[in-house]
Amino acid sequence: MAALAATLIIGLVAAGVISCLVIARRRGVSLPQAIAFLKLKVLFRLRLPPGTAAPSRGPVLHVYSRQSGLDAAVLWSVLGRDCLHVLQEDDRRSLILLAMRLFARTTPAGDMAAIEAALASGAPVAVGFPHSIEPTPETLVRYKDLAAVARRRSVPVRALHVTGSSLSLWSARPPSEAPRHLLPRLTLSMSGLLDFSDIGPADNGASAPRDEDRMHDLLALARFRGNDLGRGLFLAFRDAADRYGKAGPVLEDALGGRLTYRKLLIGARALGVRFETMSRPGEALGILLPNANAVIVTFLALQSAGRAAAMLNYTAGSAALVSALSTAEIRTVLASRAFVDKAGLEDQVAAIGKAGVKIVWLEDLRECITSLEKARAFLAWRRPIRPVNASDPAVILFTSGSEGTPKGVVLSHANLLANTAQVDARIDISVRDKLFNVLPVFHSFGLTGGAILPLLYGIRLFLYPSPLHYRIIPAVAREVKPSIMFGTDTFLAAYARTAGDTDFQSLRLIVAGAEAVREHTRQTYRERFGASIIEGFGMTETAPVAAVNSCSHGKDGTVGRLLPGMAMRLEPVEGINDGGRLFVSGPNVMLGYMLASNPGVLQPIEGGWHDSGDIVAVDEDGFITIRGRAKRFAKIAGEMISLGAIEMMVQKLWPEDFHAAVAVEDRRKGERIVLVTTKMPALREELREYSRRFGATDLMVPGEIVNVAQIPVLGSGKTDYVTAQKIADEWIHSHRKSGKARQDDVG
Repeated sequence: MAALAATLIIGLVAAGVISCLVIARRRGVSLPQAIAFLKLKVLFRLRLPPGTAAPSRGPVLHVYSRQSGLDAAVLWSVLGRDCLHVLQEDDRRSLILLAMRLFARTTPAGDMAAIEAALASGAPVAVGFPHSIEPTPETLVRYKDLAAVARRRSVPVRALHVTGSSLSLWSARPPSEAPRHLLPRLTLSMSGLLDFSDIGPADNGASAPRDEDRMHDLLALARFRGNDLGRGLFLAFRDAADRYGKAGPVLEDALGGRLTYRKLLIGARALGVRFETMSRPGEALGILLPNANAVIVTFLALQSAGRAAAMLNYTAGSAALVSALSTAEIRTVLASRAFVDKAGLEDQVAAIGKAGVKIVWLEDLRECITSLEKARAFLAWRRPIRPVNASDPAVILFTSGSEGTPKGVVLSHANLLANTAQVDARIDISVRDKLFNVLPVFHSFGLTGGAILPLLYGIRLFLYPSPLHYRIIPAVAREVKPSIMFGTDTFLAAYARTAGDTDFQSLRLIVAGAEAVREHTRQTYRERFGASIIEGFGMTETAPVAAVNSCSHGKDGTVGRLLPGMAMRLEPVEGINDGGRLFVSGPNVMLGYMLASNPGVLQPIEGGWHDSGDIVAVDEDGFITIRGRAKRFAKIAGEMISLGAIEMMVQKLWPEDFHAAVAVEDRRKGERIVLVTTKMPALREELREYSRRFGATDLMVPGEIVNVAQIPVLGSGKTDYVTAQKIADEWIHSHRKSGKARQDDVG
């Protein structure tokens, strides 16, 4: 027996030695490197991206964010034998890197002379930066210094990232931010090569983006590419449960419900079996539910069953709801009696029934689930009921209709996974955070950012059913103690007016979208609550985030920089000299539209580029400023006037009120601007005088002012410009009939 055991051991050792020799020969690395690579493959299931069968040759500056002590070991095992590894102090003392220090070329962090000498000799160099996603000013200086070295030596720069190493026992993050695993799965990802010496002025003569911004983008891109986008949402949630599931309840709601990852997936598996039997493969089922645990379970159940979830906007009214059902050819709606009764949605339910669509009440469905079905779900919670492709439709969302008829936006599993990964590559979030989501999940920001993102990255999530409870939400926040919150300027300003000084004191970060954030709102949250508001930009068609600022790397007044993996182009617009019409492409851009004129038929976007319909300007650092919607420009006396710019001007004059600028027909100058405002009284002469100090032209001064008690908003928090336009049209019509309409039009 002992002889057999010895023979087996000798055989395994021999097999290992032969494997290492083969790896060393095939990859062109040293034997110690091959041994380290084999250990990492066996113990940590190290996965390399395609095209890395052999290390890159010649002088290349490799940069990476050091997530743990394993990062240096991984890079040593895959980069060339002559690569110089610049080690931080922790790695120079680490026992797990003892072999690396014995056999590799290493130098302490900050040794710029050694870096330049290695590159000059034709050798590659690997340099690690601090693990934080959001760079500090000191880190930005290091980015700039290394970029300058690369420029002087005319060597390309490539960013690398070791996904999963932050969860290892040697993580650079504290346990409160990254749960520990004995042998986490590791994935090495990388950006393309960037040659800083080739970067010159832009075609329009503007300065090129700063070197530190270019380096930051490379690192973000490498981090983003480390995510697995080739699977379905259910499996992604299962993997999140494996990574973060030991932390206890991850999902809570205002009803007092608390769910762990496992309970969430068991419930989804049990419901999914029923959804599969009542529908066809790939069919979309409507979800008419509020922000509560049940909506997440139902959403995941549809993903498990291989069905698309059509998120229905119950605030849009019966006509819009029935139109959405027809557009997506929805035959079944999943709803809750308790919610319908409490929200007063009897008219909408009646309209759904009248349209011939079946309503399935979740209360009844839960009672029908047998003990055997529950047992099967308990045993099989890790597997979806039906396999799906990442490119399959996962959700149908309907555009807000703030400027016209809503359309169905079809997003795939990969679209949603990509967008969450893109945001994670730009904003520093971790399991220490708790997100308070008041935005409805029928809105893309509320679904992707407010539900899918936190649950995929281990952030505890608290769901609140309505963003309109201005007095209740601050009190709930005081009890929940969130660190992150999403919202719009309209909602955030309303909460601040009713909140006590301690209600939001737990917040560190607020991500705002859908409309521009007023400086008054930003200042209020910074001074009263110590929370930073960062602005982002997106649309349902990009799942939804396209650009975002961060706390340490942003510019007020902009919506941030484009997310990693995305591309943009600007097309000129007649009459606009400081911007263009924005087109975007990327892995988060939708599969296509469903239109009411062609129900149930997916209309893909042409060439992978989506026309955002926004007029934007991009500065030399890549920060995007929204000039306005293309539809929200008025043509007055032959000039294009941004209605959004008018709103910004008026907001600076009357910061505590709310305003909407719209255009109406004018016989003399083509169009006339009407300001709908809550300011009382709103004096036109005061506005005219301020516009001159503001630097605006006379054409930007509204020709008419209409006072309202409240600016109309949609359920998503956006200004409802359709209703605002009706208010202006009715006011103009009534005053023309009475002969009181202004005739001295100045814009």
